[in-house]
Amino acid sequence: MKGGRSKSDTKSAKLSVNKKPTKGAAAAAKKSGKAAKDPNKPKRPASAFFVFMEEFREQYKKEHPKNKSVAAVGKAGGDKWKSLSAAEKAPYVAKADKRKVEYEKKMKAYNKEQAEGPKEEEESEKSVSEVNDEDEDDEEGSAEVRAGASTMNIRVWRMTTTSRIWTWGIA
Repeated sequence: MKGGRSKSDTKSAKLSVNKKPTKGAAAAAKKSGKAAKDPNKPKRPASAFFVFMEEFREQYKKEHPKNKSVAAVGKAGGDKWKSLSAAEKAPYVAKADKRKVEYEKKMKAYNKEQAEGPKEEEESEKSVSEVNDEDEDDEEGSAEVRAGASTMNIRVWRMTTTSRIWTWGIA
């Protein structure tokens, strides 16, 4: 039968994965519609409960040195937090508020810096030699195009018709 598939072809087609590879966090952020995270942005402050948990974890580890379960520590901490009165929670709330004020100051400075834009003194991520290499490559490529030579190889992702797997190929 012309154009038919054997049983082994259908099994391999079912087992293969038809995914395109991603190119890092930028591609993931672009695909999901979210902007990439800025590593210079200040981290949000801990809430009063998490400030309490910082101290509680140390105490719990001293009292239960053999316990390795994170869930057990979290459950015990949550139960203890619920049993605390408002007066007992006050020092943790005060620490959390102090951290929140510091965070807001850092965010104002960060937002001001973002509004001004990048400074002129900052260098790009590429070194001077990499920039020079790119300039040379651009000149060579444009000369080939102007000369009409079809020697430029462009690599693209394509799916082969027989195996249905994405592979690199030359366009």
